[in-house]
Amino acid sequence: MKERFAEVERKTGETQVRALLKLDGVGSHDISTGIPFFDHMLRLFAVHGFFDLKLVAEGDVEVDFHHTVEDVGLVMGDALDSALGSRKGIRRYGFAATPMDDALTSVALDLSKRPFLVYHLPPPSQTFTGFDRFLANEFFRAFAVRGGMNLHINGHYGENEHHILESVFKAVGRALDEAVSIDERITDVRSSKGTL
Repeated sequence: MKERFAEVERKTGETQVRALLKLDGVGSHDISTGIPFFDHMLRLFAVHGFFDLKLVAEGDVEVDFHHTVEDVGLVMGDALDSALGSRKGIRRYGFAATPMDDALTSVALDLSKRPFLVYHLPPPSQTFTGFDRFLANEFFRAFAVRGGMNLHINGHYGENEHHILESVFKAVGRALDEAVSIDERITDVRSSKGTL
């Protein structure tokens, strides 16, 4: 099988982001965004999705984390779309339910090239400062739009914001791993229309 990977770079007046994403990997990672908790979440995504991910981002984090987080999502979405190519032979759909201590999240996704994000998380009773659910929402919106992904994230319950977000990133990685996997029974794109 041909190796599926892509390298994408984006430069703006606010950020500079470079990512190398390999779909058929082992979960190796080298990630630096200037936002330690975001790095932690992206490592979980890579490890539990078996994606090899090298990512470096420099942004105006002294102003706000938003620009960096959103642009990382855009770059990772572009890398996903490029690595998938024609999307022939992929399972297309993925699902994962993933617990993390007090939190449980289910993720369902479709690599349909018709992007949409549904993002429902329970209100936490324990929060922390820095990266939060609202920044994660911006990341997943950008990732879904540029990756051509219909992405449904539903947090069923959870008390600790850290655990809730950890459950989310792990579940997205696991569901995406299933969706990008090759199925030998699928000889074209998995669509009754013959195209995505």
